[in-house]
Amino acid sequence: EVQLVESGGGSVQAGGSLRLSCTASGFTFDDHEFGWYRQGPGHECELVSSISSDGNTEYADSVKGRFAISQDHAKNTVHLQMNSLKPEDTAVYFCAADVPISGPDCPDFDFGYWGQGTQVTVSS
Repeated sequence: EVQLVESGGGSVQAGGSLRLSCTASGFTFDDHEFGWYRQGPGHECELVSSISSDGNTEYADSVKGRFAISQDHAKNTVHLQMNSLKPEDTAVYFCAADVPISGPDCPDFDFGYWGQGTQVTVSS
């Protein structure tokens, strides 16, 4: 059974940092592309960042220069380092594998694999 388990969410003041982690099991980590999606109150599901198996990364314009995605193949884990957090970053963040696109709501089980989500709250 494929499992994606997220950790690292929480509450922080604007300008602060959080690091999300996603540990994968049940499949061969190196064969898959990973991404972080988020859904904030009143917003549609948004792809924040993705990383391919060979390390190519992409970011939403809204987080470029502030967020960094990385992967640890030895630990089957993907990280999302979030710096300079803003109140508009408040959302439930989902780790996903093999999800090139999502519908308006996360998680969208029509595609790939999803974690359970972790809440990130940024106060002003």
